[in-house]
Amino acid sequence: MGVFVFLPLVLPLTAWPVARLAEGRLHPRAATRLLTAMAVVMAGCSTLCLALLMVVGTAQLPGNPLPDGWSDPEVRAAVPHDEIAGRAAIPALAAVAALCGRALHRHRRVIRLARRALTGLPGRAVCVLPDSTPYAYALPGRIVVSTALLDGLAPGERRALFAHERAHLAARHHRHLLAVHLAARANPFLRPLRTAVRYTAERWADEEAAGSVADRPTVARAIGKAALLSRGTPAPTVAGLAATGPVPRRVAALLGPAPVARGWPAAFTTAGLAVWGAAAGTLVSAMSSANSAVTLFLILRAAAPL
Repeated sequence: MGVFVFLPLVLPLTAWPVARLAEGRLHPRAATRLLTAMAVVMAGCSTLCLALLMVVGTAQLPGNPLPDGWSDPEVRAAVPHDEIAGRAAIPALAAVAALCGRALHRHRRVIRLARRALTGLPGRAVCVLPDSTPYAYALPGRIVVSTALLDGLAPGERRALFAHERAHLAARHHRHLLAVHLAARANPFLRPLRTAVRYTAERWADEEAAGSVADRPTVARAIGKAALLSRGTPAPTVAGLAATGPVPRRVAALLGPAPVARGWPAAFTTAGLAVWGAAAGTLVSAMSSANSAVTLFLILRAAAPL
């Protein structure tokens, strides 16, 4: 395996430039999908390589249930600094599993509690709660908004609010947010992508709302007012009108012309270089993890029958 097993752990660094530039250089829809896909692939590859390192490290521990042949020098030679890397991978992978499990449990718990609280209330698609706390967010399949927030918005701004939340539901933004949230838990180097996707998902919904109500300044005012009034969403993986920012940049974007949906950016532009660099990093990460997995499988198969 050599150094290839370590590459997916650090290759997410290649996505940092595109995470920064995609917010303003790519259409929000394309940026959200691109960054989410890269984050998921890179997180999966780095976790796989941690698991491969853990196999080598666990085989060295006395009393382990693995075949004795898996601790042979030929197996350990496949990993540089096998004693340090192999044993360090054990707590690292345990931490990844614990963090991802905790994030997934919290997400499901928030959704479950929210749905339970809405049971029996009128409104299938939209639920307006008589609450003095202003908030609005989109649960999977349902929009939740308080009367306090609606009272602070003009009629046109209310239409913009509901159009924004419907856009979250239609595009299933909660899945993008959950995916990048788990990816950032699996590899801390992916946190910039999580931050970028939170923003681009909101910008995507902003543009969909602007197209729906055909009034960009009204959507901008609705976002600004909601940001001043709202407390946000119950979890980072739940989308809302003013859940993520920076709100001033979203408002400024809506006060300007609508973004144009372009294809793949030209290679010799700043955005193009960033996208191609991140794509190359993702590809190398996938190839390195696949190479390491196949190599270790063949080595273990030769050391002891599987």
